[in-house]
Amino acid sequence: MESSHNILHQLASFDRMERGTLSVIRQTGHGPCCNFQRWEDGHQRSEYIPAEQVPAVEANLRRYREFQSLVDQYVDLLSRQSREDRLAGVKKKRPTRASRLRKKPKSKA
Repeated sequence: MESSHNILHQLASFDRMERGTLSVIRQTGHGPCCNFQRWEDGHQRSEYIPAEQVPAVEANLRRYREFQSLVDQYVDLLSRQSREDRLAGVKKKRPTRASRLRKKPKSKA
């Protein structure tokens, strides 16, 4: 697993990315024309992407997935470190035995 500093350095290197989905509308002689859908300001947005722009949008979507993967790794690393710090020095507790019911003393009648 990588160090948190290394992951942050990689995250900072991302200069372009887009979140959304790309769906092929039709094939042309220049390649596929697509519909690019995404959430923006709480609304679903749709944008026509001509064939010559499709490779750039695909690359931006791929970078977003890579970014998300690094963020997940970073969260996992920090969670593990936080848990280890919290548990450091904590003694294991012995399991408690079930308490016995106290018997009432027998009356001497």
